[in-house]
Amino acid sequence: MSQYIGRRTFVEGTAATLASSGIAGSTTVQESDAGETDTDDGTDTGGEEMTDDTTLIAHRGFAGVYPENTELAVEAASFGGPGTQTAHRRADMVEVDVVPTADGTLVTFHDNGLAERDGGERGLTDAEGLVFETDTDTVTSATVLGTGETVPTLETVMDAIPPSVAVNLEFKNPGSEDLAFAESLSDRSLSTQRELWRPYTERTLDLVSEYDNDILVSSFYEAALATVREYDDSVPVAFLFWDSIEEGLEVTRRYDCDAMNVPRNMVQGTSFFNDGEYTESDLRDIDLVDIADDEARDLNVWTVSTWYQARELVRAGVDGLISDYPSVLSFQD
Repeated sequence: MSQYIGRRTFVEGTAATLASSGIAGSTTVQESDAGETDTDDGTDTGGEEMTDDTTLIAHRGFAGVYPENTELAVEAASFGGPGTQTAHRRADMVEVDVVPTADGTLVTFHDNGLAERDGGERGLTDAEGLVFETDTDTVTSATVLGTGETVPTLETVMDAIPPSVAVNLEFKNPGSEDLAFAESLSDRSLSTQRELWRPYTERTLDLVSEYDNDILVSSFYEAALATVREYDDSVPVAFLFWDSIEEGLEVTRRYDCDAMNVPRNMVQGTSFFNDGEYTESDLRDIDLVDIADDEARDLNVWTVSTWYQARELVRAGVDGLISDYPSVLSFQD
């Protein structure tokens, strides 16, 4: 279980909650790396129980099962799914993306544009414009993928997640198109970027400080982490690695990050390690599992889509799985 879960009031009730929770039946169907289709029906495989040692992080509220970043998604992820047909193991932590509207209200949304969608042809909503240039009423009335679920405020999302479930806030965008993405910055660039992030960071941390959930702030942006450390250095942070393992480690060490959130194929000991996407570095010489252990940081991996990926990563020794599906830990040995 993650080392930073428990820094606040989460510690008193979590052990009992996790001990009493298991993997309930799920009708989620997933594609394995081998191209096979696997249905998780909650069957006990007789293998060693791994779920209490691995933090299950609901990516955008289990975006493969529920409309992403919505109140429904985070609530279902937190409580184990609505109804008996879709009941599943609840998340230990829920991850959401945070952006501001034009008037500064914080909402949970992944992309800059309301009509954009990461990894999909159809826009996430039918509304137009950039989130941070659009008024709050328009943003929060936009329907997500025609489901009837609308874009929620961060306050609404926090209200929906019980204190026993930790929250990973991805600092996505403070309201600018001039951000330095996934870079280790020079002092001059960092100073400029801090000014863009500072008001957003302060508003976000002030809001979530009213809740008892444990918080982890993650970001691809160095300046986002810099302003968190500047405003409240007790808040755990994680740098999101992108295409350079060296720059990721540099930023992680600069801010003494509590965790590293890395792509799954940066992890040694898996069949998909260094599969060609990350050719800038010679990954064979860098074992992030060992580094995380030596430096007392958690190693969380994104985005885990299948039980096979999860099993490989758990065997390799990662701490957390950031997944679109609640059933990825069903088949472990």
